[in-house]
Amino acid sequence: MIDFHEFSLENGLQVIVHQDKTVPIAVLDLLYNVGSKDENPNKTGFAHLFEHLMFGGSKNIPNYDSPLQKVGGDNNAFTSPDITNYYITVPANNLETAFWLESDRMLELSFDPEVLAVQKKVVIEEFKQRYLNQPYGDVWLKLRPLAYKVHPYQWPTIGKEISHIENVTMDDVKDFFYTHYRPNNAILTIAGNVSIKEVKRLAKKWFGDIPAGKEYKRNLPEEPAQSELRIAKHTTDVPVNTIYKTYHMCEKKSDQYIPTDLLSDIFGRGKSSRMYQSLVKEKKIFNGINASISGSMEKGLFIISGKIKEGISYEDADIEIQNEITKLKENSIDKKEVTKVKNQAESTLSFSELELLPRALNLAYSKLLGNTNLVNQTSEKIQVVTSGDILSNAESVLKQENCTTLYYGK
Repeated sequence: MIDFHEFSLENGLQVIVHQDKTVPIAVLDLLYNVGSKDENPNKTGFAHLFEHLMFGGSKNIPNYDSPLQKVGGDNNAFTSPDITNYYITVPANNLETAFWLESDRMLELSFDPEVLAVQKKVVIEEFKQRYLNQPYGDVWLKLRPLAYKVHPYQWPTIGKEISHIENVTMDDVKDFFYTHYRPNNAILTIAGNVSIKEVKRLAKKWFGDIPAGKEYKRNLPEEPAQSELRIAKHTTDVPVNTIYKTYHMCEKKSDQYIPTDLLSDIFGRGKSSRMYQSLVKEKKIFNGINASISGSMEKGLFIISGKIKEGISYEDADIEIQNEITKLKENSIDKKEVTKVKNQAESTLSFSELELLPRALNLAYSKLLGNTNLVNQTSEKIQVVTSGDILSNAESVLKQENCTTLYYGK
């Protein structure tokens, strides 16, 4: 059970406090309700670029890292299709430094043309190194637009193409900042050896005067149900041919989310999973295979990927995966197998709550989903899942007409 207290400022900033007096540190986590799904299809990669720009100096603080290092703090950030998240860890008695730094970035960036030019180059180089110039780096650049035809999940957080970053202007930057980086579009979570009273004082002092922005209303196109099998091949020189299969699934708030997640564990989580045991150990079709879900807030993807043994064709490897799916659908799932994946999920959840930062993150994400206490309900939701629930999701999700397949390699 993660205890928490919530309040809001007049400008719309939502604040969560989680006290843990057993640690000497504090975490400040600031989640902005903006991700790559909020970008213009012709101007992608902005959310990720902003993750970089936010470290390039703000209105009153030209250097972000230096004052934080002086008080023994550490920081980082990440961007996803759904959110952009910034976090700072400091000794608890230096928490106000974190408030000062993060509030000034929310107030106003430096909007320095040199900073924009530098960060554009950094992101472009990252695009080349991570996505274009290494084996398998461009898989999701190829696969996302195959699986999604209208929803903005069709591009990765880095963006569709380098030219979108190259062409970013300062007007673009200011527009994105004042649309999305406002207190009424953010969730501030403070966790650690703190007091609720002190957090309220600091939140009001440092964030209270920052003006709210206009209410941002999402109007994202809904991805239509996929009605036919999609297969594509990308020929490239990689060490091992690989097959990727995606199936559309429910959104994160759905009651079917956890059963579908457990279904992916049954198929491809670790060496005791069905597909590893059958297709790697016994039949030796793959060098490795796994199944997972994208974890998206909106309707996401169930993903199966496998590195194919030399001498095995894409088509034969694909048939073997389908045979495993058919086998599961035609037979009931053993209770022991369900118990195993539920225990694995519970273990992962428990370990995630040992560290302070994941607790803060999970609280903020639950708040974004509409109910902060969701963070304390996951375990119960895992335990009530039955083999019938998982089998029902296999029937509805793992249909051929709902599948997009990419053959990637030679």
